[in-house]
Amino acid sequence: MELLLEREYHSSGTNGILSCRDQFICFTIELPWRNNQRMISCIPEGRYQLVLRFSDRHQWHLLVKAVPDRSLILLHKATHALKELNGCIAPVTELLAPGIGKKSVDAFASLMLLVRSALEAKERVWLTVTNLSDRYASAAA
Repeated sequence: MELLLEREYHSSGTNGILSCRDQFICFTIELPWRNNQRMISCIPEGRYQLVLRFSDRHQWHLLVKAVPDRSLILLHKATHALKELNGCIAPVTELLAPGIGKKSVDAFASLMLLVRSALEAKERVWLTVTNLSDRYASAAA
């Protein structure tokens, strides 16, 4: 399964659109881009494998594997990037402002249902992170 996260960068947070096979799943929020610095930046654009992970804090969630120079990058519930994320990605149903969204529990549940079904079918799950403006730049060319 291939998931696509198309981002829009702002100084106070990063917003994204998460889709699978051109079907919208949810929006996402992240920290702003700060040169991939641990705990204060979103991760670099690229292609990453997602796997299930369990912790006492987040229960079942997703781990983003092999992020350059980073560890423990997760997909988990949150609604305010600057207050609740340390480089992770949070699914939300609605964007309110850069890095701020709402109804993360609902968006997270939808995402987990989709990913779990792929993993149970023994499929690998990949997340490709791109810049949303790249889509429009290539369409205009």
